[in-house]
Amino acid sequence: MKTLHKVLLAASLALGSLSIQAEELKIGYVNLDRVLRDATPAKAAQAKLESEFSRREKDLSDMEQRLKGASDKFEKDALTLSESERNRRQRDLVEQDRELQRKRREFQEDLNQRKNEELSSVLDRANRVVKQIFEQEKFDIILQEAVFVAPRIDITDKVIRALNGGSTK
Repeated sequence: MKTLHKVLLAASLALGSLSIQAEELKIGYVNLDRVLRDATPAKAAQAKLESEFSRREKDLSDMEQRLKGASDKFEKDALTLSESERNRRQRDLVEQDRELQRKRREFQEDLNQRKNEELSSVLDRANRVVKQIFEQEKFDIILQEAVFVAPRIDITDKVIRALNGGSTK
């Protein structure tokens, strides 16, 4: 019984010292999703991507509409066409669909690659800002992922202001 009492006393002392140490820690949290959505450089990157890819996206949409129109016309005319004409037009539709799918895949691959490049650039800038805040304000740790965060340790707004050209203070 005495040893159990000693173990409990030692455990409570250890937990007490941990809580004292934890209170001395300076912890920060950054919501990167919000930074990538709300910061001016992230918005500029998104606008740049939209302008860069809008023409190709419109071309794909137009191509899809033409294919749909040709398919609808084929469906309407199929009963009156000769078998050879029906087969030829069906092959043409399949070939056009294959071409549309290929162009759509290429578009998506190019878009994803450019998004990753732009995102990487914004993330690098955001990480430099976070490191600067970390050093200036003498944080012990800054987290980027957490389940729950108290507003008092959330420095996301400070990071966004710094990325937007404001100060980090």
